[in-house]
Amino acid sequence: MSDLGLFLSLVAAMLPHEAFTIVRKSFDARKVVKEPKFMYTVDMDVEKLLSLQPRAWDFVSRLEPKVGIVEHISSEKVSGDLISVIKQRKQTDNEKISDGKGNGIMSQQSITLPSLKKPKIAVVGSGPSGLFASLVLAELGAEVTLIERGEAVEKRGRDIGALVVRRILQSESNFCFGEGGAGTWSDGKLVTRIGRNSDSVQAVLKTLVQFGAPANILIDGKPHLGTDRLVPLLRNFRQHLQSLGVNIMFGTRLDDLVVENNQVVGVKISSAKADSEVGTQKLAYDAVILAVGHSARDVYQMLLQHDVQLTQKDFAIGLRIEHPQELINNIQYSELSNQVLDGRGKVPVADYKVVKYVSEENSGTAKNQREANRSCYSFCMCPGGQVVLTSTDPSEICINGMSFSKRASKWANAALVITVSSKDFNALQCYGPLAGVKFQKIFERKAAIMGGGRFVVPAQTVPDFLENKLSVTTLPPSSYRLGVKASNLHDLFPATITEALQRSITMFDEELPGFISKDALLHGVETRTSSPVEIPRSNETYESVSLKGLFPIGEGAGYAGGIMSAAVDGVYAGFAVAKQLNLYTGGVESLLGKAQKETGFVKY
Repeated sequence: MSDLGLFLSLVAAMLPHEAFTIVRKSFDARKVVKEPKFMYTVDMDVEKLLSLQPRAWDFVSRLEPKVGIVEHISSEKVSGDLISVIKQRKQTDNEKISDGKGNGIMSQQSITLPSLKKPKIAVVGSGPSGLFASLVLAELGAEVTLIERGEAVEKRGRDIGALVVRRILQSESNFCFGEGGAGTWSDGKLVTRIGRNSDSVQAVLKTLVQFGAPANILIDGKPHLGTDRLVPLLRNFRQHLQSLGVNIMFGTRLDDLVVENNQVVGVKISSAKADSEVGTQKLAYDAVILAVGHSARDVYQMLLQHDVQLTQKDFAIGLRIEHPQELINNIQYSELSNQVLDGRGKVPVADYKVVKYVSEENSGTAKNQREANRSCYSFCMCPGGQVVLTSTDPSEICINGMSFSKRASKWANAALVITVSSKDFNALQCYGPLAGVKFQKIFERKAAIMGGGRFVVPAQTVPDFLENKLSVTTLPPSSYRLGVKASNLHDLFPATITEALQRSITMFDEELPGFISKDALLHGVETRTSSPVEIPRSNETYESVSLKGLFPIGEGAGYAGGIMSAAVDGVYAGFAVAKQLNLYTGGVESLLGKAQKETGFVKY
């Protein structure tokens, strides 16, 4: 610690605690630090401090701005959740409306406009982007219908149970489809690359706390919820939307858009339940917000029929690796690993994040190698978690990871993935805007065949994968409950991808000694790291550039990469749509920062 840091810590310990607020808490176990320790970022309210302890002025006067140690925080930061902020601004602006005598004219920051007719808006998809767009619009007074092909979390949980126990896959209610989106049955990670301390992210986090998330997500360096906490949170979120008048239609599939004069004027929907006798319905709306996830492949096909512009997007594919959690604890914490105590100890369950760059020069591949450069990295690391099936078709195998809030399982898993692009798609004769989808399906179907059916996953130990030999001995235990089959995963991908994976694993072991272990098991295949498609839209209005009245948002549209970035995208989209429909003039989103800066999705 620097002399200034030591001085600050000693003096602050003697000052009134009421003047300080913990902003972030993280555990630093990097190899470059001498001893793992908790790190705190703290806000100091100078006015409150001086009111409680006037003699503290000598301490305050010594403080000089220094990036990373002492920084001035603007007083304009958003202080509450989205609901309270919107209500507060509405109340403030209503007090500034003209009194009829020419006084008190509505301020430039006014938030709502009087409307004789509430705009009717359909939001398709109840993942984070769809939920937060619905929340903003409903709070601003729109008539919102939320359409979700999957089921509410209670019914969805039973459908997932039937898949895990009896191998019954419900095509519309599973790990990908249903209330909360694909992130519900995952680790519930709330980390993001769009600015952890930005006002928009903080507003979303505070809104989640209002719906039942633990308050520690506001300060944890790597906040997460876990599926067990997401389920009641989503129930509370749903009940609040319904109290605002939002009509939520579960088990309802979007079949088509109703388009007139190149503008969306409604939707055609039908029941997603096989035994339903309800036919197709045609509903009219002033706008349709498309918040479907990256697995809604039928929606992409439908959009092409309306000549909606879709473009290919790079993404990543690979394998999911699983280690004993105890091994990862030992690698990361050494002698402190015995203080983890299955998520109950003072030291958090260990995780890791590794990123490497494999180039043609050091990849060790033949001279006909197609890729010149590839990013190789861990993705969606789930400490104390399990590997789960995220297929939406019984003829395909696709996997992911999930954890509960305590992260108490004896396994740690993460995707090890390689970036792929159009040159990879073209090599397998996958062309057009949906080339990435076709590319995904090739490997998902191949993995299903290699597993032998019944959702069994092909697997191989890490040493055998590196040596390109079949794991003929008994495989180490796996958390994947539907079974694994010893396979040579070199038969899964093209050689260029396989060799890049091999090289990256070797590089990861240099950073995390012990990563290559006979107890480490690779599972195939992980293909849905992010959307393979982008739906171009206006930067200002969020409207599709090729079809008026359609607003593509969130991960499925290519504008987010996780729960938080999707939620923030939904927030800004909600305000943008409200403006377009003359329901709103502005104010709140200006407090949240510049939308394009906040929601710009940094790929991988």
